[in-house]
Amino acid sequence: MHGVRFSSRYAKALLDLSVEQNQLEAVYADMQTVAGIIDGHRDLQLLLKSPVVNSDKKAAVLKAVFTDLNKVTDGFIFLLVSKGRESYLADMTQSFIAQYKTMKGITIAYVKTAVALDEHTRTEITNQAFKMAGGTIEIAEVIDPELIGGFVLRVGDQLIDHSVAGKLKSLKREFSENLYVAEI
Repeated sequence: MHGVRFSSRYAKALLDLSVEQNQLEAVYADMQTVAGIIDGHRDLQLLLKSPVVNSDKKAAVLKAVFTDLNKVTDGFIFLLVSKGRESYLADMTQSFIAQYKTMKGITIAYVKTAVALDEHTRTEITNQAFKMAGGTIEIAEVIDPELIGGFVLRVGDQLIDHSVAGKLKSLKREFSENLYVAEI
């Protein structure tokens, strides 16, 4: 929980600073880049969390990896390193992205399907998510073959389960409740 608070507070500070400096969109693009690179490289994650590697070496590696960052983003990352908070960088990027989307009124709709969505189905699901939440919708797709068919849509705290696996689970639950008691 301690790291979540750090991440949220630092991300909020960066969001406020980027708005103040009129660099919000550039910093948002940088945070997406940083998050993608950190998520994709296990060695970088381990380096950032390592208590054995000193701050100077971590700063040198980060400077080599992130060469084309905005001045605000670059300053933020090296502030984290100087304060010994570099292990929270991945969490802070995710927190920044979430706070940015909240600020812009972007709602994320999570769609789980058995196979990849085609354009027509994606449009229909986006329309359904818009009816549920309104505003700007961003679709996050997950492919899960265990669903067998159909989809599961989660927008905020609302859930629509139109999957074959969900229907089978519902039928199993109905059959386990024996409402019929034979008279002898």
